[in-house]
Amino acid sequence: MREREIEQRLVKKTKEMGGYAFKFTSPGVNGVPDRLILLPGCRIAFAELKAPGQKLRPLQKVRKRQIERLGFRVYVIDGMDQIGGILDEIQTA
Repeated sequence: MREREIEQRLVKKTKEMGGYAFKFTSPGVNGVPDRLILLPGCRIAFAELKAPGQKLRPLQKVRKRQIERLGFRVYVIDGMDQIGGILDEIQTA
């Protein structure tokens, strides 16, 4: 399974829940998460997508901690089986 397939599934499942999983890019700032997840009810989180078994690069770990210190959730998703649970967690938080 490739990262792209996991990312496509995340986008599809988020849309089915009435939300968006926008591709997140930040020119001039490397290491930001891949997707900004927006769900109904003002629910927001970030997601970094990885192929199964891949780990965050050091800069990605730094960015994850920076965003989490601001109070946002940042999920690292490396499998299709994680998507439903993560979206449910975002929706009910």
